[in-house]
Parts: sequence; structure tokens; C-alpha cells
Amino acid sequence: MSFDEFISDEVRESIAALRDAGHEVVIATGRPLVGALPVARELGIDSGWVVSSNGSVTARLDPSLPEGYVVEEVVRFDPRPALAVMAEHMPSAHIAIEEVGVGFWVTDGFPAHGTHGPSTVVTLDDLSGRDAIRVVVSEASTPTRELEQRVDALGLVATSFFISATRWMDVAPRGVTKASALERLRTLCSVPADRTVAIGDGENDLEMLGWAARGVAMGHADASVIAAADEVTLSIVDDGAVPVLRSILDQGRDQAVP
Repeated sequence: MSFDEFISDEVRESIAALRDAGHEVVIATGRPLVGALPVARELGIDSGWVVSSNGSVTARLDPSLPEGYVVEEVVRFDPRPALAVMAEHMPSAHIAIEEVGVGFWVTDGFPAHGTHGPSTVVTLDDLSGRDAIRVVVSEASTPTRELEQRVDALGLVATSFFISATRWMDVAPRGVTKASALERLRTLCSVPADRTVAIGDGENDLEMLGWAARGVAMGHADASVIAAADEVTLSIVDDGAVPVLRSILDQGRDQAVP
């Protein structure tokens, strides 16, 4: 999917061919579930698995179900300590907690363009009373060493990324990543470890690229992402996922590939 959320026919056709050949194609994204499901539909994936929220949520797609999916796993944690740290170190930041399959609870001023689904404005105290799968911070300042240490001491990890030149941050339990969710699915689907392929372009893909037997970085990715990969394909504007997807078919594998 391009920066303006365009999906080419070549990507759709490649994914359809892989699925027809018996491969397991899994969407693994930082988007919330409510934002990941439309991507799966756009790609023609109506059965199988979706990993969303950077590994915190796993859903099984099934067209026979009333909503077309069921949430199979959600990793939650108590956000109160993390919210206290963020309020102390980033008092001007806006904070949100995801409501799985629905949208977000957000503090006043949280930008609408950074969420999928409806947003319900609540107070920070109200956020503190809810279990979280991740804490999302908008307009985050550059994390200080002290903040990183305090987040680490809570057993959490803070991952930074940018949307429209604005720094954002996800705070989630340590060890909960796209890779951890995909490994669970790999075992569940009886896929050999050496038959796994992953394509990524962001900091939240580092663990996934290391997990896969064949980790592929998109050509536009940052240096840290490229360094974590086994190979580099073309950029997103050049449809870099297509040659990778086609190469899996060309190899004639008869095993499923998440």
C-alpha cells in the first residue's frame, strides 16, 4: 500500500496467486484492527489471519461469520504507570488508547488523522481506568534517556514513528511485536520456520524482519530497517512488494508462507 493508500492491481493479483497456490498470506500492521480489516478486504483476503496493533491483536478472518472475523487474541496491560510517565515527560502530548475493533478513546486535541474508526474524547483519568493494548502518543517529543529507562523499568517498550512530519509513539508490553504474533500463527498453521517471508519498511518491522527466514526491506526504508533485512526490494512507489511476492511463486514452494 502506497503512502496515499493506493494498492496496485499487481499486488492484488500476486496475493491472489499466492493464496490460490496454498500459501498463508498474513497482514501484519501497526494499524488498529478497525483500520487493518479494510486493507485485507482491499487485497481480497477474506479468510486467514490479520495481525494488527503491532502484534497486540490477532484476528481470524472467516466470511461465514456475521462480521467476517473474530478476535482470537488480545494482549492487554494496565496503562496507568505508562500514562503517568508520559504526563510527566510529555505534558503537551495527546494520548489515546485503542478500543479493539471500534476506534480509540482519546484525550482532547488528539488528531483525527492519526486514528481509524470513531474517537471518543475522555479525560486522562478516564484513560487510566481502562485496560490497554497500547498507549498511543501524538505530538510526542524526542524521548529522553530518562523516559526510555522508566518505560523499560515498567516492562514496556516505546516505539517512535512519524505521521505527516509529526512524531508519534506507541507504548506496549515488551516482547509483544508483529514477530511474536506471527510466530504464534506459524506454529498454529504448522509452517516450517524456513518457509517464512516478511516484507517491511518501518521501525515496527525490525523484529519481524529478523524473525522471518527471508526478511525483505522496502527500498524507501530507513537504514536501520534495511540493516535488519536479508535483502532489499524496490521502493513503495515502484511496487517493491510485487517482485518479492512473485518470487515466492517462482520458487515453487508447496508450503504456506505467513
